[in-house]
Amino acid sequence: MTGAEILIDALKKEGVNVIFGYPGGAVIPIFDVLFKEKDIKFILTRHEQGATHAADGYARATGKVGVCIVTSGPGATNTITGIANAKLDSVPIVVISGQVSTNYIGTDAFQETDMDGLARSVCKHNYLVQKVEDLPQVIKKAFYIARSGRPGPVSIDLPKDVTTSSLKNYTYPETVDMLGYKPTLNGNARQIEKLAIYIDNAEKPLLYTGGGIITAGAAEELDKFLKKTNIPIVVTLMGLGSVPSDNKLFLGMPGMHGTVSANYAIMECDLLIAIGNRFDDRVTGNKQTFAKNAKIAHVDIDPAEIGKNIKTHIPIVGDAKNVLADLYKKVKPREPNEWNEVTEEWKKNYPLKYNQSENSEILPQYVIDRISHLSKDDTIIVTDVGQHQMWCALFYKQMKPRTFLSSGGLGTMGFGLPAAMGASIAFPDRTVINISGDGGIQMNIQELATCSVNKIPVKIVVINNSFLGMVRQWQDLFWNKNYAFTCLKQGPGCPDKCKGPTEKCESGRPYFPDLVKVAEANGIKGLRATKVSEVDAVLQEGINTDGPVLMEFMVKKTENVYPMVPPGKSLDEIIMGEE
Repeated sequence: MTGAEILIDALKKEGVNVIFGYPGGAVIPIFDVLFKEKDIKFILTRHEQGATHAADGYARATGKVGVCIVTSGPGATNTITGIANAKLDSVPIVVISGQVSTNYIGTDAFQETDMDGLARSVCKHNYLVQKVEDLPQVIKKAFYIARSGRPGPVSIDLPKDVTTSSLKNYTYPETVDMLGYKPTLNGNARQIEKLAIYIDNAEKPLLYTGGGIITAGAAEELDKFLKKTNIPIVVTLMGLGSVPSDNKLFLGMPGMHGTVSANYAIMECDLLIAIGNRFDDRVTGNKQTFAKNAKIAHVDIDPAEIGKNIKTHIPIVGDAKNVLADLYKKVKPREPNEWNEVTEEWKKNYPLKYNQSENSEILPQYVIDRISHLSKDDTIIVTDVGQHQMWCALFYKQMKPRTFLSSGGLGTMGFGLPAAMGASIAFPDRTVINISGDGGIQMNIQELATCSVNKIPVKIVVINNSFLGMVRQWQDLFWNKNYAFTCLKQGPGCPDKCKGPTEKCESGRPYFPDLVKVAEANGIKGLRATKVSEVDAVLQEGINTDGPVLMEFMVKKTENVYPMVPPGKSLDEIIMGEE
């Protein structure tokens, strides 16, 4: 068998049935074999970054390893952002890139780049395969590394002559043994016992969970633990959906744009039990004051995360599912106490709210709220990055794991549409809604064609405020209202200094592009709401339409995301709103 045939056979043996990608000269041998393969569906995206994000979205929605194949040189470099995005959010993908023949490596050959060197800092592991004999073992290891321990992206660079070389007596390895890589799955029994004692003695315990709960498939164990202990819980952006939003113990998302109740709880608790998160700066705020009254326990499968950002008193390395199951057996049943009453009072006194009137401009929060009301519990929401992302996290009611997909660590604009394609390919019978801003949607807008050609029924919602909204919000609050290059209408004919969205735009320039026309140009139905009375009708028509749809909502330009903790401030120094 040739290297290309070995690759496709190995992918099948790893359970791969969908690949996203883009062909080129260095990978023609691979695509020639793939073209004849009936058991693997190939989705031709319109950009390699789109392919990487689509594989990422597929992986987040399913828990399986997402796969994309691209060519050498610019094809490979176009995947770097997608690889880095998957790395920071612990998403298992395998990115296979072509490479020039081994005898040309290092000669600056046509479409040669050092993918091995480029990818090293942004992926979990990477390979440059130089002999066809190594290929079966490399693929086996790549998938094992991607999906095991703390999941992440693996890069495989394949020179063209390796894919055309032949290997006699090919067999695909059944097992893999890597001496330097042995993830710890079970927590230390003594440490678990110690944490159980701390929980039993705590007056104000608080659970602080992240994406590790979803990655480990530990939502059921978490639910059992909550029912037994009645401990209030806050959940990070990456963990949303692991606890139903209507759970009485759920206080919301913590951090810069977290709920008041979640942030106050962190500041007042005496025991913080962190599971499957990394104490990101957007959550902690001022690290010197974060959970200042609490002993901190940290459960994580990646030992490098424990104590990296915040001092940890009770470290436990292990898989969240296993540790929660063991901890459940050790803790005593706990009845709700005064602490529960205090946290419930915070929820009652500081609810998320907005003031939408029938005759005012459409508020973005209202659009998200209506999407939440009109969607089924198994609807998959995929956000892009920006203000709309935070409004989704706050106002959309997440009920199940793997139904809220968002770029957390890297904050990648352009992630939403291709990631939604990947999720929709994985679950064609479920509604997948991509919610984007008018800035982010344009970064990978070419994937509208991919949706159209492949009849991928993604429902695209664009929250259009004519600005790069989150950057504008920071300029509004912290940069003296100097709206430097965040207006998407800005250009020749504008005044020397943009007066921002609160003043009448003096350029007289219409907004470009017309996203409804762009959708229609790609064979996709385009809908637009400019008045509050049109919101429900547009959403219902869009959601009920077969195939892909783009729905644009022209919202209030000046709306900011609140609550907000200013950068570098403590979580209790929270801005509630414009007042």
